[in-house]
Amino acid sequence: MNQKQMDIPELQAALEKLHVASFGWALSCCRRDRAEAEEVLQTVYLKILEGKARYRGECQLKTWLFAVIRKTAITEQRKRLLRILRLTAASNPAPERNPFVAEPAAAFERSEAQKQFQSALRRLPARQREALHLVFYEDLSLREAADVMGVSIGSVRQHYERGKKHLRESLNREELDYGISWQRKETPDAVS
Repeated sequence: MNQKQMDIPELQAALEKLHVASFGWALSCCRRDRAEAEEVLQTVYLKILEGKARYRGECQLKTWLFAVIRKTAITEQRKRLLRILRLTAASNPAPERNPFVAEPAAAFERSEAQKQFQSALRRLPARQREALHLVFYEDLSLREAADVMGVSIGSVRQHYERGKKHLRESLNREELDYGISWQRKETPDAVS
């Protein structure tokens, strides 16, 4: 599907279908900061609707959209860092954000096991975290994840495998510390 062939209502419909997944990816790119993720996603939608970001049909729309979200998040983080550095240099405190209103999904995230998992995920290096998010949460193939991240498939495969290994090791350490079991329960009577 090429953007030149899509009229505005078609484009909006396609973006609406991908909104939940796009917001999840934006959250991941913004270190789970909902306010930042909302800003990034709004900026992405404006870029697309104003024609500053154009889908050329070289990959799936979702893959292209996630790449735009990732690049926009990186750009916004750089701008934010520069603003903070300027404010610090001028001895002015950085403005505080209002906390985002809790959603029903927040109740699930408050569970102890989910907190431990999210904590372990945040401790992964950024590339490993991105690869895992794209494959597990967004159901992209390694090839599509490589396109989103702008790296080779070999590189994304390495980040993915290392991320799984580090996540497993971290969760196993926490299992010992907190008594949470992250492994499947084996059935002793099961036939191999």
